[in-house]
Amino acid sequence: MVQTRILKFGGSSVADAAALERVTSVVRGHGGPRPVVVVSALAGATDALLGAADAAASGGSGAARATLTTLDPLLERHRTIARQLVPPEARDALLSEVESARRDIAQLLERVAREPERRPALEDEIASYGERLSASLLAAVLAGAGVAARCVDSRHCLTTDATHGRANPLFDLTAARSRAILVPLLDDGVVPVLGGYMATTVDGVTTTLGRGGSDYSAALVGAALDAQEIQIWTDVSGVLTADPRVVPGARTVSNLSYAEAAELAYFGAKVLHPKTIQPAMDRGIPVRICNSRAPLDPGTLVTAQGEVRPGGVKAIAHKCGVTILQITSTRMLGVHGFLRALFDVFDRHRTAVDVVTTSEVSVSLTVEDTASLSAIVADLRGLGTVSLEPERAIVCVVGEGLRTTPGIAARVFATVPDINVSLISQGASRVNLTFVVEEARVREVVCRLHEALFECVA
Repeated sequence: MVQTRILKFGGSSVADAAALERVTSVVRGHGGPRPVVVVSALAGATDALLGAADAAASGGSGAARATLTTLDPLLERHRTIARQLVPPEARDALLSEVESARRDIAQLLERVAREPERRPALEDEIASYGERLSASLLAAVLAGAGVAARCVDSRHCLTTDATHGRANPLFDLTAARSRAILVPLLDDGVVPVLGGYMATTVDGVTTTLGRGGSDYSAALVGAALDAQEIQIWTDVSGVLTADPRVVPGARTVSNLSYAEAAELAYFGAKVLHPKTIQPAMDRGIPVRICNSRAPLDPGTLVTAQGEVRPGGVKAIAHKCGVTILQITSTRMLGVHGFLRALFDVFDRHRTAVDVVTTSEVSVSLTVEDTASLSAIVADLRGLGTVSLEPERAIVCVVGEGLRTTPGIAARVFATVPDINVSLISQGASRVNLTFVVEEARVREVVCRLHEALFECVA
């Protein structure tokens, strides 16, 4: 049987009429005989929708009505694209859908103001309209260009728990539902177009997979269909050796292993959502990151086996807005269960830890989410003395050759001898060397490392 390809398009790839015309060309040229399209909301849509929900919640019913008008420019973008690209026979239905969405969002904003206890669920419902509208729009654009496309509500395919804002997929149920809905369409020669990011609980309540979750949606659908390839179409030509906003001369990495891609995504590479890799890795599905503005560029191919680059390092990622917590206690000495008690604190407050190092009497770790930091610190003081170092940044040097290439750590730290390194972690992963510096100096660190590790290599 001919396998399907999943083509996921990010918000920048569907920002306006010209972008959607490029998407049509990509689907035709790169989708193969059985493509499935997953699309994000139009660029800026999710921020606008969640911003409206925040304003409605803080301002009451009157604010909800006023806030709705802030979404009119977003809705008008959908109308404008429809008028430009959708044939007249399908345009009226699409414009009516936009008007219906506006009425529904108005009611949801009123409920956010009246029902604070249901705010997380209502916010997911509001945010889902970004993808619901973009999927309908793209399906209509494709159909108008002669592609046999049909919009499919991805909430009928993707099923999660009820953790609103960052729901966790129920994999078996998601796979079964996705196959039941999508395979018959593919067999009939239809291109399904799904909105990413959104899902539902078993009871049919709308959830979302967290910011950037459309990549994850594409991977879940790809795993369910045992896809030939998952393509992530964005606005850069693959994963780069560093953030191009920091290092203008950053270049495309031609291939990565799943492990390398996962580390880079988690520690700051913005072109790929961190959770995307796991479903693909579980099924051995290649992931290709491509540029919708330059579709002939080869991009980056992610597979199980990554090549070892001469010098060992493939890329440098960094993440700002990090806080170091150091917990010191002589009670750690020779006592089992201390680390379990420590991490139970973070588990209770649903806060992820990025980097961890330990000594005989202290543990240092980093967190990015500081929403519950005060409560976490209060609980940790029951275990020992707690100190904080805010405004830090993680730098992550990634490559399959780190374990087998002598001298990489020495070369890395010789590049930044005058910069204070607060924390170092190597060995937890075979493919990364991670350390923490002051956020104010992270750009300097990344630029120096890129020059030493890439630009000075013959």
